[in-house]
Parts: sequence; C-alpha cells; structure tokens
Amino acid sequence: MTNTISPVKRFFWNALGVVSVILGVVGIVLPLLPTTPFLLLASASFYRGSPQFHDWLLSHRKLGPIISDWEHERCIKRSVRINGAIFIALSFTLSIIFVNPAWLKIALFILFIGVFTFFLRIPVKQPVADNDENH
Repeated sequence: MTNTISPVKRFFWNALGVVSVILGVVGIVLPLLPTTPFLLLASASFYRGSPQFHDWLLSHRKLGPIISDWEHERCIKRSVRINGAIFIALSFTLSIIFVNPAWLKIALFILFIGVFTFFLRIPVKQPVADNDENH
C-alpha cells in the first residue's frame, strides 16, 4: 500500500503516527491523557505510512497487545475499559469545571456523553480459561 502513496502523504501518516505514539506513551503516566485512542491512531497511521513502523508497534511488548486486541478481535481488555472510562470521566469533569461559558460546559457534557457511550460499547476481551478448568 505504501508504494502507491506520495512521499508527502507517507510523511504525513508517519508524522501523525509518531506524534500519536508519543501522546499515547505520555498518557501512560499522565492520568488525564488517554493512551488507547492514541495508540490506535498511531497504528492506523503507520499502516498507511510505514509497514515497518506498524510492525514495530504491533510487536512492542507493552504497546502491541492493546493494538493487537483491537485489530484482530475488535475488543479491549477489561482493565483498559475501566481505566479508560475513569480517565474519560475525569478529564471531561475537570474540563467542564474549569471552562467559563455555560454553552461550552453544555457542549463538553454532550461530547462527553457521546464519547463515553461509544467507549463503553467497545466489546471487552474475554479472559482465556485456565488449563485447570479444562480438566
């Protein structure tokens, strides 16, 4: 796929991927910055811009599993859902508290409802049964 796109588009996709990885990694340590959406955006960007970067991201021992779960099974782990829901709620709550115009508070609340609903509709990956249960 990357052979058919222009160098400018390839640069754009790779730059977006790098920025998304950086934001995703920063989101691991900053509680109000979400990790998963940035990693998914990085994966989609690298898929278009550089198969090598995409493969690197998928094979990364910390970042790869979140992306692989989404790309192969269209689901996320329960811990990702819980942490994501908490941080989405916290970030929107703080934003709503600190903005001044009432119309912006309402707009943020409506956006929160949409984002939160979408996020909670993502299927949760079912844990694999232990070998002891199969005996």
